[in-house]
Amino acid sequence: MLKENLFFRSEDDTDFMPIIPINENEGEQDKNLVIPDILPILPLRNTVLFPGVVLPITVGRDKSIKAVNDAYKLDKLIGVLAQKDANIEEPTPGDLCSIGTVAKIVKLIKMPDGGTTIIIQGKKRFELLEMQTEDPYFKATIRLFEDDVLPVAEDFNAYVSSIKDLAAQIIHLSPNLPTEASIILKNIENPSFLINFVSSNLNSDLVEKQSLLEINDIYKRAEHLIHILNRELQFAELKDKVTNKTRTEIDKQQREYFLQQQLNSIKDELGGDSNDREIADMKKKAEAKKWPEPAKTLFKKGIEKLERMNASTPDYSIVYNHLDLMLDLPWEDYSADNYDLKNAQNVLDKDHYGMSKIKSRIIEYLAVLKLKGDMKSPILCFLGPPGIGKTSLGKSIAHAIGRKYVRVSLGGLHDESELRGHRKTYIGAMPGRIIQQIRKCKSSNPVMILDEIDKIGTDGRSDPSSALLEVLDPEQNNSFYDNYLELEYDLSKVLFITTANNIQNIQPALRDRLEIIDLSGYAVEEKVEIAKRHLIPKQKEAHGLNKINFKLNDKLLEKIIESYTRESGVRELDRQLASIMRFQAKEFAIKNKVKNVLALSDIEKILGPTRYSNEIYKTANMAGVAVGLAWTYVGGDILFIEAILGDGKAEMKLTGNLGNVMKESASTALSYLQANARKFGIDPEQFAKKTIHIHVPEGATPKDGPSAGVTMLTALASAFTGRKVKPYLAMTGEITLRGQVLPVGGIKEKVLAAKRAGLKEIIMCATNEKDVLEIDSSFIKGVQFHFVKTMQQVLELALV
Repeated sequence: MLKENLFFRSEDDTDFMPIIPINENEGEQDKNLVIPDILPILPLRNTVLFPGVVLPITVGRDKSIKAVNDAYKLDKLIGVLAQKDANIEEPTPGDLCSIGTVAKIVKLIKMPDGGTTIIIQGKKRFELLEMQTEDPYFKATIRLFEDDVLPVAEDFNAYVSSIKDLAAQIIHLSPNLPTEASIILKNIENPSFLINFVSSNLNSDLVEKQSLLEINDIYKRAEHLIHILNRELQFAELKDKVTNKTRTEIDKQQREYFLQQQLNSIKDELGGDSNDREIADMKKKAEAKKWPEPAKTLFKKGIEKLERMNASTPDYSIVYNHLDLMLDLPWEDYSADNYDLKNAQNVLDKDHYGMSKIKSRIIEYLAVLKLKGDMKSPILCFLGPPGIGKTSLGKSIAHAIGRKYVRVSLGGLHDESELRGHRKTYIGAMPGRIIQQIRKCKSSNPVMILDEIDKIGTDGRSDPSSALLEVLDPEQNNSFYDNYLELEYDLSKVLFITTANNIQNIQPALRDRLEIIDLSGYAVEEKVEIAKRHLIPKQKEAHGLNKINFKLNDKLLEKIIESYTRESGVRELDRQLASIMRFQAKEFAIKNKVKNVLALSDIEKILGPTRYSNEIYKTANMAGVAVGLAWTYVGGDILFIEAILGDGKAEMKLTGNLGNVMKESASTALSYLQANARKFGIDPEQFAKKTIHIHVPEGATPKDGPSAGVTMLTALASAFTGRKVKPYLAMTGEITLRGQVLPVGGIKEKVLAAKRAGLKEIIMCATNEKDVLEIDSSFIKGVQFHFVKTMQQVLELALV
């Protein structure tokens, strides 16, 4: 299309800027123009002149100069023909196109260098009929074409409008064309001149322009021009898209470069690059760090890699965070142990009441450490019901021996990467919880509580409990490997303490690595002491009652424990005490005073009616009901076993959500009783005539285990003989078909549960006597134990 340079060009040039005539309708005046049949011919290279269009041409060839001079002296008319091949210096008549344009030389200018420049304007199209002479320049006989006749077809106006729009779009997309060109286009009103003007300025080859010139029908010429313009528009749009994309990328790079330079200048003003300062700080910390040789080597490689990286790359932060972790870890930093055994004992006694077995084990560990100076830490597991202080005891142990304390909750953990860490290549990767806690406490020998180890989850892809095998093995944990750290870390000095409620849920291989210490539930007397020493002062402080003097005596506390709680620990007791403190705080806020000593009636007013009653356990109103003792993961409990006989076929029904072992105990009891019926005064024929139904209340609660065997046999014997079971009596033990009573577990929890329930006598296997002796005699004062070996002894003691 239009070119932005207005310099005069030679007739050899391909690029030119047409000059718009002042009057585009000069064609009307040209009707009176007399054009001779013979005209001098001017060959043009690489361009085609259209009627009405003005071109500046620099004439260089001698023949052409002579032809121009002669024509300018006469009528200033000359025939302009395009060369077929622009590379021919001296064209022959056969090298010229047959159709051209008669031009009028508007201006002839002699240049200082001897050249000649002319400004010509196309007038009419002609056809070359015969070349008259070739020397000194071409002269030929021509035939003029008639002027363009505008068609009356309606779509011709649409063609003209389309030509204007397409040309305007091309000008808009072409950065080298002046915007004034679109204004010129809009102001052209003559359709014939518009077509010639646009055709002359096409950015296409000579053959295509010549083909447009040779079309006589202006309608067809306009149609062909639109086709060419559409093609040119598509090319211009594609070129503009590529140019803009390239420009955007270059602009972005230039912008980033400019901002980077500004940033560098700001950093220089502030005293250097912050990244360089960070790396320098890291190196300084590393020099003072005590760490093993492999860690030092890995850090050195990492810092060298960091120095070569650009801070804006994603990997920079990954490497930086890894090195920062290495610097934060206390590789060979250990806190000094306090070997004062008496002080340790005092701290443990002050923080926790009872728990003599655990305290003794910790003092033993400290004693060996004091004598030897170094030893692998044991892996302890505190096993017991919830709410008895297993987790808080770990904190107390750390305080007693002067070590840092950290806690890792394992409940619901189902991904081993939480323990071993994620590989650095993952987005958001971080070290495992073990290394994170070591980093947090700044010591390589803390007391680390692994809480709720029996509640670790698992799925098909990962098994965290297996990952703990390395952590909790004293022979292996001196080289614990974390995936994020990518180094071995020594955990052998860490005192690991795990807590659990149910040992059955711990993987056998993991259980084998643990030193199990059983923590039984608290007796009423212990709970009273715990409440006085710890819970009441804590709740007073929590409710702003420190300076207000009032007391809860022992009888009141026993009432709260027995009538409002049923637990092995003290959490529910703590909540009940909190309710009392809130009531006292409200009373003081309203009345500005409180009772100095609370009475039992006040407790019922605050806490409501008693929730639990021991009366139901103390008496058996009918034959066939016996009281058994059970162990649950929350402590000991009391359960009834009910047996009833009905007329019908010989069968036994078992209800109450019983497990397989418990069902087998019932079958064993019935078989033994049937085999020894006459010995116990039972008619053997009853077994064939009666339907036996054994039920254990609280059917929504699953029940299982062998320890209810003696209770089931007692209930069956009571139902068949009609003799009631002695009141205030509970029992536990496994039975055999030969009538022997076997020992069971959980004796302390069961005995304490019986004591809480107000029962006076307990029957159990003679082998379990040693377990009873471990219980503080003050906690079981008033309870009579019967240690038996056979079921006959049980029935003699139990049945009235």
